[in-house]
Amino acid sequence: MTATALGPDELLRRLAAILESLDLPYLVTGSMATVFYGEPRFTNDIDVVVDLPAERITELCAAFPADEFYVDEETVRRAVRNCGQFNVLHPTSGLKVDVMVPAADDFNRSRFARARRLRPGPDVEVTFASPEDVILKKLEYYREGGSEKHLRDIRGVLRVSRGELDLAYVEEWAERLGVREVWTHLHAEE
Repeated sequence: MTATALGPDELLRRLAAILESLDLPYLVTGSMATVFYGEPRFTNDIDVVVDLPAERITELCAAFPADEFYVDEETVRRAVRNCGQFNVLHPTSGLKVDVMVPAADDFNRSRFARARRLRPGPDVEVTFASPEDVILKKLEYYREGGSEKHLRDIRGVLRVSRGELDLAYVEEWAERLGVREVWTHLHAEE
């Protein structure tokens, strides 16, 4: 079978179908989620948090056909051991999935408990992180790397979804995660 180019929407659909067929808890986050909750912008990757037990690694890797995708099983094993990250690449389209393996901590338990089933397209339903948790992770990424794109994404979510946000939740976790100062500044300017 010859690999064909995928768009981000089709890649998201395929990713969700694979994770759901394997019954692996997941949530889409990052730029794809901020576009859904906020303002449109170009992104060529999908960020997804996957609760991936070590004994399911081979099964997950095999679910991405080798004639279409590239996944390095040893990198996946390292990511699971270290609660790190690995990529699933779709070389034909140049798209990639950044898969993050979460630590078993209170924040990640909260993120999974607050996940939302949403319809990013007419015939697909996908599990997304809540907009509040997307904001909190973007605040952490900004603290770690200083990239303004994270602040732009947060501003977009605030402009579009402010009335639907649980701001008390964001404030509580911003304090606990050590990102309250940046949150307070962003929240005040919007």
